Amino acid sequence: MNTKKIIDEKDLQTAFAIRKKVFIEEQKVPEEYEFDEFDTLDAACDHILVYYNDQPVGTGRLRVVDGNGKLERICILIEFRQFGLGKVIIQRLEEIALEKGLTKSKLNAQSYAEGFYEKLGYKREGEEFMDCGIPHILMKKQFNKA
Repeated sequence: MNTKKIIDEKDLQTAFAIRKKVFIEEQKVPEEYEFDEFDTLDAACDHILVYYNDQPVGTGRLRVVDGNGKLERICILIEFRQFGLGKVIIQRLEEIALEKGLTKSKLNAQSYAEGFYEKLGYKREGEEFMDCGIPHILMKKQFNKA
């Protein structure tokens, strides 16, 4: 298991293919809601891939929003979800946030995954809301100073 920060269009397209398979095909999110203006290689976002046996199987991205690292578009192909790769993605995105000097992160978790994020130090904030027909909750984390 390893991660790679995306720096070229080929890897970005690989990440998009994973997101399409998970969010659009599996979870039925409309394509026009899945891809947005932050899906570029410029400084607005950091995108990563996670690998299992040298195969790209998951992705995520980090944006800076209101001084917080916002973790987004986190997904893993269904057949690779039992290997702890979600934790690897979160940890790498948090490392990137720390490299940027950020002290907090937040994410809109699909509600079924609340326990997963709690184990990684995230705390629920506010009420459940719907996004693309899927229940979500806002979760936040304060990074420990090293």
